[in-house]
Amino acid sequence: MILRLADADTRADLATYVARARQLDSDGAMRLQSVGGALAAWVGVLPGHGLTREGMTLGLRVLPLAEPAGLDVVVPMAGLADRFAREPHGAELSVPPTEVRAAWASVSPPQGGWQQVGEISVATMNEVATSGIAEITASAPEGSGAHAVDALRSFVWSRPMPPTESLEGLPSGVAFACYALGFAVGETALVFASGTWHRVTTPVGHVLIR
Repeated sequence: MILRLADADTRADLATYVARARQLDSDGAMRLQSVGGALAAWVGVLPGHGLTREGMTLGLRVLPLAEPAGLDVVVPMAGLADRFAREPHGAELSVPPTEVRAAWASVSPPQGGWQQVGEISVATMNEVATSGIAEITASAPEGSGAHAVDALRSFVWSRPMPPTESLEGLPSGVAFACYALGFAVGETALVFASGTWHRVTTPVGHVLIR
């Protein structure tokens, strides 16, 4: 299937988003979901824990399409990166034919009922993210076992961020996702809630946490 994005700049934005997401998981997947004239591109950042996957953190970038497309697939990001490398220009994207499974992709956040509950300083999120990355790097030297590293990451990114006047501290994983995916822009991010989910929104993307 060929996706026709709004223009070449939009396609380049998607390529950059894929590259950032692959730094988190080079073998990971992306859910491509067309909604009217827009493309919702989802990635899993943190898996969460327990039966309810508390702390599951997703990234979402919404990009305009030149024409509507009926699409809802989960594809390997390596396949997307390969297409961007082979065809670096233009506004079209050939969707990889191979679909993959991703546990996070089977859990859909609410589509409605979102209400603003607060806001977070982007500078604070950047500070939380960079200090957390530095802590993980220092505490997990080369040769550390995968289980130990995963446990350390879970510990660091589940800690609450500093609360604001209008909002109790969200898990630090929100800041990490915004920073790693390139969403931490502007001065303030808005926070919305719907049921058990929260959504942190900046001008370029959304981070959703359960």
